[in-house]
Amino acid sequence: MRVAPRSRPRPASRVGGLAAGIAALAFALVVNAPSRSAAAPGAGDGAGQLFRADCSYCHGTAGQGTELAPTLRGVGRASVYFQLASGRMPLADARATPRRAAPAYSPATIAALVDEVARLTGDTGPTIPEVSPRADVAAGGELYRLDCAACHAWSGEGGALFEREAPSIHAASRIEVAAVIRAGSGNMPAFGQAALSDRQVADVVAYVNELDHSKDPGGNPLWHLGPFAEGLIALGVALPILLAATRWIGERS
Repeated sequence: MRVAPRSRPRPASRVGGLAAGIAALAFALVVNAPSRSAAAPGAGDGAGQLFRADCSYCHGTAGQGTELAPTLRGVGRASVYFQLASGRMPLADARATPRRAAPAYSPATIAALVDEVARLTGDTGPTIPEVSPRADVAAGGELYRLDCAACHAWSGEGGALFEREAPSIHAASRIEVAAVIRAGSGNMPAFGQAALSDRQVADVVAYVNELDHSKDPGGNPLWHLGPFAEGLIALGVALPILLAATRWIGERS
């Protein structure tokens, strides 16, 4: 009695089984694989990519600093926010002096970059103060004249320093003023809690805002340059007119 040979599997069924096995394996890998954000928090988000593209060349991939720029560790959220919001950073030329310009990023992007720097550096240093709408403008004026007017002038127009200048403060927003008070910038020192409390910072911000919206009820402010402008106009305009009138009167008499 002859036994019938066992039939071989068809090629189509073999291919189908192999494909099913591969699909099952791929599904298991996808389900069990750790997420990218869990493996490296923040490393794949937009702020992280933007930091590596625009900031890490000078400040280092972790904000540790390089020969081109100082470390970001310990500067705090206030400093990072002020530099970005005032357009001082990023610099097109790493050796250029930072100056106020139009911000390179939107407010949302600036906030994300501030969070990214805080994540990289451990979130230390001065935070961005909360600006209270209920502030004492008069008290802020006293503090401004005591701590700020020597460099930024009584009117906030700025002034001359050794080999540098103190910029005008009129272009700064309320949050920028509060942030730079806490963080400092360039030759400007940082004012910590021992120097100015949060309430006093809010008072100074309120006074600076008052300077920005001064109505000048006494007349033409003459660019807020003070006695210099008044004396210049007196010598250059009023005095020649007075001398000419005196001469004309003397000739007629």
